[in-house]
Amino acid sequence: MTGFRSTAPPLADGDPRRHDPRRPRRPEWLAPAGLIALTLVPMAAGSSRLAQLGTGAEVTAENARFFDSPVPVIAHIVGSTVFLLLGALQFAPALRRRRWHRWSGRVVAPAGLVSAASGLWMAIAYDLPANSGLSLMLIRIVLGSAMAAAIVIAFLAIRRGDIRTHSAWMTRAYAIGLGAGTQVLTILPWALVVGEPGELEYTLLMALGWAINLAVAEVVIRRRERRGMFGPRPSGRADATASPDHRPTDAARLS
Repeated sequence: MTGFRSTAPPLADGDPRRHDPRRPRRPEWLAPAGLIALTLVPMAAGSSRLAQLGTGAEVTAENARFFDSPVPVIAHIVGSTVFLLLGALQFAPALRRRRWHRWSGRVVAPAGLVSAASGLWMAIAYDLPANSGLSLMLIRIVLGSAMAAAIVIAFLAIRRGDIRTHSAWMTRAYAIGLGAGTQVLTILPWALVVGEPGELEYTLLMALGWAINLAVAEVVIRRRERRGMFGPRPSGRADATASPDHRPTDAARLS
């Protein structure tokens, strides 16, 4: 797909969006590659679960809830995989400057809603797995609801042309959805050094994974603001109603 010409006015010398040739560029695919790497273990676990369901593996106490009600877990695995993989590519600047970003977003958002809704269903309807108690179930319910709400807010924002709000809330939704990837990094060291975590330790380590992701998301959101990624913040009106001289560039409009 070819690029397109921006109709935005040229950036002034002091504009933070103007690239300084003396400043080294970071590889633009570093962030998407890192995000995809974080999803590899959860995707492998999800693929293994789908294989068990598809081949009729032995039913155990650990997987009985999935065989009793397979639709929610299948929807969660498929929705989460699509959301995390395509969502990671949304962070690639080269793709944000192309129509692919907009069209793939129409897949990413529904996939995220499927992931959040099926996760909520499993948290409420499934029997609690080992090491999971009421506290972790409540955390899952709160964060699953927050993820779905963030996607809806982002969708409504992009419909009215508010790119800044859309980007911020999709970043927060992705941070919640990526929790399983970061939780591998919080739980595995504990299991290797201390042993299998108990219910309290497991809950805290799971919560830590989500907290890390959300903290990083807020850092990313604020860094975009400092860099002026979406142009000057309009006063009292959404981006779509800002004057032509203060609207975001075409590249930012797709971010």
